[in-house]
Amino acid sequence: MSSRLPSTPPGLSGFTYVRPLGAGGFADVFLFEQNLPRRPVAVKVLLEDIVDENLLRMFNAEADVMARLSAHPSILTIYEASISADGRPYLVMEYCPTSLTNRYRREVIPVTEVLQLGVKIGSALETAHRAGLLHRDIKPSNILITTFGSPVLSDFGIAAAVESRPGTEEVFAMSVPWSAPEVVDEKVSGSVAAEVWSLGATVYSLLAGRSPFERPGKGQNTREQLKARIRKAAYTPIGRDDVPAQLDAVLARALSRDPAARHPSAAAFAHDLQLIQHQMGVPHTALEVAVDEWAAAGASVDFADDDARGPVRPSVAYESRRPARVREAAQRRPDEGTILAGSEGRSRLSLGAKLGLFIGGGALLVLGGAVTTFLLLGGS
Repeated sequence: MSSRLPSTPPGLSGFTYVRPLGAGGFADVFLFEQNLPRRPVAVKVLLEDIVDENLLRMFNAEADVMARLSAHPSILTIYEASISADGRPYLVMEYCPTSLTNRYRREVIPVTEVLQLGVKIGSALETAHRAGLLHRDIKPSNILITTFGSPVLSDFGIAAAVESRPGTEEVFAMSVPWSAPEVVDEKVSGSVAAEVWSLGATVYSLLAGRSPFERPGKGQNTREQLKARIRKAAYTPIGRDDVPAQLDAVLARALSRDPAARHPSAAAFAHDLQLIQHQMGVPHTALEVAVDEWAAAGASVDFADDDARGPVRPSVAYESRRPARVREAAQRRPDEGTILAGSEGRSRLSLGAKLGLFIGGGALLVLGGAVTTFLLLGGS
């Protein structure tokens, strides 16, 4: 969470601004009310002065990944994504009133609740992995709680493909307390085994009230000290009387220093949590994983896409009947976003002009003699 003030909320057609929700390093989140259908939504908008190709690539990937996965009951739902009238890319998402950011430090969370959460988030991760996607930032603050009290995985801003393409530049981004040793050492930027580690570290944190390699006392948990302990990966039991020894054993396996010694998948980790539920005599939490046909359907997410994808403005080709001098005047200065009429019937707009023309929907009429061209503006 950033200490700075939130930026100005974007002006979005069809939405009414309510209040800020949070400020981060690259984006701010605001609470809006959607007018039709009427519902509260969270709007994540990139900061205006830092939008570049890399951020647009991350933004597009986050939107595409969440759209692909948000049908899962334990993944945050995305409603739409576009570019606001002032040129800032934004996401409209399900509004969740709370998260697990600090709850585990303030109170003792029941073991049964943590087991249920672990199975649900494990199901969400397994579904992502089967779709060929990695989250790469699993931690308590990225687990939100819906209005119905269900945990959902959020923030796919640094997601990546399970199998990266040759020549793809690796981006190392980590939340150290929950990162695997091979990620801390920058040997890999992400993998299924590293995700199992992070999920195990998150479940551990919710039970212990601290991340797995934190130590009590001031000055004991600097970034470098945590990295050094993670590299050794010496497991410390949780120390709660109500935590079964079998659960410590499951978490110790997930937090193994050797990736090959961990659970082979998020589903295997979740299944072990189900076995502990059985041993405790509590109802099993369903392991909800998408069918294989779903994982194979649709186009894969393009993590190299850095286009500013905003409203669509199709144009209709026509043969102009205007005098040549009028057509020439209409075709001047394409760099400044002039709409090109004539036999080609194409519209060439610079990015700035595209963003400027986006006014939230409707139609733009360009009148020329007896001919009318309709440029439809898509919007929110």
